[in-house]
Amino acid sequence: MTKPLVLLSDIILARTEQALIADYRVERLWDWEDRAAFLAGPGQEVEAIVHAGEVVLAADFIDALPRLKIIACVSVGYDGVYVPRARARGVEVTHAAWLNADDVADFAIGLMIAGFRGIVSGHDYVLSGDWSRRVPRRAVGALTGKTLGIVGLGHIGEAIAARAAAMKMNIAWWGPRAKDSAWRRAESVLALADQSDVLMIACRADETNRGLVDGPVLRALGKRGLLVNISRGQVVQEDDLIGALQSGELGMAALDVFWKEPTPADRWQDVPNVTLAPHAAGSTAETLVQMVAQMLENLRRCFAGQPLLSPVPPE
Repeated sequence: MTKPLVLLSDIILARTEQALIADYRVERLWDWEDRAAFLAGPGQEVEAIVHAGEVVLAADFIDALPRLKIIACVSVGYDGVYVPRARARGVEVTHAAWLNADDVADFAIGLMIAGFRGIVSGHDYVLSGDWSRRVPRRAVGALTGKTLGIVGLGHIGEAIAARAAAMKMNIAWWGPRAKDSAWRRAESVLALADQSDVLMIACRADETNRGLVDGPVLRALGKRGLLVNISRGQVVQEDDLIGALQSGELGMAALDVFWKEPTPADRWQDVPNVTLAPHAAGSTAETLVQMVAQMLENLRRCFAGQPLLSPVPPE
């Protein structure tokens, strides 16, 4: 019996190939410079795509795969996949259902502390030799008693709130839908920014919140405020953010995600008071093992005709 053909959609998934080859034939999309040739050849046999959910998977590309049954995202997010279009074709979409919420929350708190307390600039200060010359360093603020505003109070947002509360911070949040919570919900994202010392972006990204955090929100957060984004880059108007940091209208930013990834290094060369990370919040060795295992189980169930383990919830 011929093994099903699985397509790896992006080079960041290269390490998953070893987990797949025992049960599946594998094609790597990045090996094909000529996409038309791929679609006319192996594309006609592809039955599953193993995908990184933040990478855009074009609807017309999906439509050109006649035997496709499942898109299995090795990630919690799936914003790069137009799920209604896939399901209209009978293609199921799965994801790593909240496996990395604690890891992302840990990283978010780390970014917050690094940004607000100036840990990266302190590192640079030591290496520069200024400490030995007793050159004064800018004093930074304390986090105890400050207000953390969280945009999006899902699994990750709740985990961030619990950690920040243990740090004696005040917690508020905003999301488009009210929910029962121990934390106070603001009337709008603008109101939340105005009330906050730190604004943490932890919402799921979709077309309804593209550019949600813009110039007015950043100005409301203010000259002493810190923006932290561990959601998706598209939620923040990045040009507005850079302008606000350069003008001093916003105090600080700590970012793990960007409008375009990888973000160009020269885009940030002259931007002050910014701490940058390479989309690493959810990538721990332990959680990656679990994500791959969940993807494999979703594939197994798909080809066995069984209910999927972690389908993307209905829109």
